[in-house]
Amino acid sequence: MIVNVKEIVERKKNDLKDRVKKLEKNGIVPKLAIIKASDDKASEVYIGKKRNLCKEIGVAEEEYIFDENVSQKDIISTIQKLNNDLSVHGILVQLPLFKHLNENYVLDALEPKKDVDGLTKLNFGKLVTGEKGIIPCTPKGILTILQSLDVDISGKNVTVVGRSILVGKPASLLMLSKGATVTVCHSKTENLKEHTKNADILIVAVGHPGLITKDMVKKDATVIDVGITRTDDGIKGDVDTFEVDKLAKYVTPVPGGVRTYYRSFFNRKCNRNC
Repeated sequence: MIVNVKEIVERKKNDLKDRVKKLEKNGIVPKLAIIKASDDKASEVYIGKKRNLCKEIGVAEEEYIFDENVSQKDIISTIQKLNNDLSVHGILVQLPLFKHLNENYVLDALEPKKDVDGLTKLNFGKLVTGEKGIIPCTPKGILTILQSLDVDISGKNVTVVGRSILVGKPASLLMLSKGATVTVCHSKTENLKEHTKNADILIVAVGHPGLITKDMVKKDATVIDVGITRTDDGIKGDVDTFEVDKLAKYVTPVPGGVRTYYRSFFNRKCNRNC
């Protein structure tokens, strides 16, 4: 079955709207600050989606846009001001950054409690150790989808294809924390089919259109396609969706799946100081 991710997201949005209203009754208006320091066209699209979503659920949003002449010092200075601004509850650094900027250094300047993407060393470390922290939004979206479908994770074989800091690595750690047996595959993996065929849950996030075909999927598996690539034939995912759907129990589509919706989410649980 091709999963209706939009339906899952609408339920999540309604929940967020209710939470925002409760905060407003206590005189609190959640605010997200977005930092963009690149000329990446896709980033403009993502920021636009986040802007619209914030408006829809009642979250205040402000943007800090820098050109190619920005220094790392300027970026860090802006982040430090936002860290100390009590009216700002979440900060998102839109990746990628200009090549002369050190992404790791910039991300780690964020106050961990305001790190909505969960990419500071502290938040990522908490994911490794199993402590409660902010989970990167795309893996969190994957988990939400699996839970919405009542897919049991504990004790299952999960194969993650991709090892990026944004999706592959945190997704594998998140699945481990839920009791799964996890295999991580990447560009150096030999006999990829052998690993994907064994997966009860297959998560694919490499940006290689049509990489996963029907013969690479276990019968009644749950397949989560996170890959998204713009081709001459339109937006394509990493999974041959309609063919894999004939064999899998669930498969998320591209477009209209994980990246379309969850990458835009305000991944922040407000504490009492929010």
